[in-house]
Amino acid sequence: MVICIECRYPVKNLYTTYSKADDRTLGKGVRLTQCPRCKRFADKYVEHDFVVLFIDLVLIKPQVYRHLLFNKLGREDDKFDPSIVRLGVLLLLFDVYLTWARIEKAFPIPFAPLSSVQTPGQTSLLSAQPLVLQYLFFLALVFSETVAFHVPIRLICSHMPRLPALDVPAWTARVPVLKLFVRRTVVTEEKETDTSGPSAGVVEKYTIPLSPLPYYPHPVPLSTALLVSSCTKLFPILLIIWEYDLPSAATAVSWAVIVNNVAALQILMDCGYVQAMILVAIGAVLRGLVAWCILGIAGLTGTDGMGVLDGIGLGWQSE
Repeated sequence: MVICIECRYPVKNLYTTYSKADDRTLGKGVRLTQCPRCKRFADKYVEHDFVVLFIDLVLIKPQVYRHLLFNKLGREDDKFDPSIVRLGVLLLLFDVYLTWARIEKAFPIPFAPLSSVQTPGQTSLLSAQPLVLQYLFFLALVFSETVAFHVPIRLICSHMPRLPALDVPAWTARVPVLKLFVRRTVVTEEKETDTSGPSAGVVEKYTIPLSPLPYYPHPVPLSTALLVSSCTKLFPILLIIWEYDLPSAATAVSWAVIVNNVAALQILMDCGYVQAMILVAIGAVLRGLVAWCILGIAGLTGTDGMGVLDGIGLGWQSE
């Protein structure tokens, strides 16, 4: 079931095709569905191309996230969409290159630990290995970081006990402090009418969940949301065109990815920003610990704790 990207109300379809002979990409023979609740187009992004979608993703517009997570990439069989699998592989391979490049720039001697007393010709165990083994090491490192980030969030959301929520009036959702915790749900209830008997009506409820973290029993959409919101990692590809400081750029990109992750989880689960921030923080800390342990085994961690800093989004910083 697809939804309206403006108000999350379920709709039967997003558009109606009147002529199969016309090209839908040109807008011919297609009429967008109007949401029966908010009276706006249910999904305007049906007619937009990838460039517009990417720009709105960077701007963190809730409508584009709802379009991707619910109307385009959402599946009833609880499996990954093929395009998400391709995006995940692309992000993994690009992150391998970016991590490798940052480590080489962070250490004065290639792959020599910062905490050691370096002598001419000193290298770590990893730098003495063939190039293929070095690539496999960074591939395993990035894959382990990704798994350590996704798995805790999936387990916490799917196994969190469902505690009752506290009903609050609608005006609390407009208070700057309270609106971070208030959750709005749209439900369909049967109402009694004088003429035709019971009829379905749309009711909005405003509640504050008593559970510290949200409950979401579908792990695949969670990973899909995290992967889609991590597309900002592709920004450093501009290194091919312009030269700039890689560690500083990596730090900025890492923070941007974390902000997008929080927004994606909040939009997907319709929870508070504080709850989404807690989930992302837990995943980021565990990802940093995994990276620090793996790099420590390879002798690539110094006294500045770069592995943990990278895991929580602060980037690789060399003193």
